[in-house]
Amino acid sequence: MAITRERKEELVKTYTELIRKSQGLILIEYRGLGMKGMDPLRRKVREASGELHVVKNTLALRALKETGFQAPEGLFTETTAVAFAFSDPPMLAKALAAAAKDSEFVKIKGALLGAAALGPKEVEALAELPPLPVIRGQLLGMLSAPASRLVGVMASGVRQVVNVVKAYADQAGAAETGAEAPAAA
Repeated sequence: MAITRERKEELVKTYTELIRKSQGLILIEYRGLGMKGMDPLRRKVREASGELHVVKNTLALRALKETGFQAPEGLFTETTAVAFAFSDPPMLAKALAAAAKDSEFVKIKGALLGAAALGPKEVEALAELPPLPVIRGQLLGMLSAPASRLVGVMASGVRQVVNVVKAYADQAGAAETGAEAPAAA
């Protein structure tokens, strides 16, 4: 059944909105997989803070052009489903890579992250990255380590000055009482 012009315009508008909201797009081929078979895949994508849509290639290309993206040739051929990453593209790539590994019907075609186009191997490498909270924790640790060391150095300097002052105070107090003062630290 042919799609009406109004429906095509509506789909392009929907794709355009999804592209603008997302941080990246991961494209898969699903040849031989029925819509019922896509439900577990859609669930995995939703758990990774994304959405999976089966797209019409020509309309998706038109939506990409409207948003200023240039898709490499060959990405929008055959059957295409697009996973839109709204928060964490590596987590979405991990979910899709696992699905592609488990299913003979799902194949990763590539991805668009910002202005960069990624191939299937690069998407798999993206899937190997740690999740965003782990990366944030590592970055925070790297940023706070020098500050912690600086505080330790400053505290040890202050500690040494306090010890010297205390030793002089003890020595002065002992001289007044006539007792022998302890040795300075």
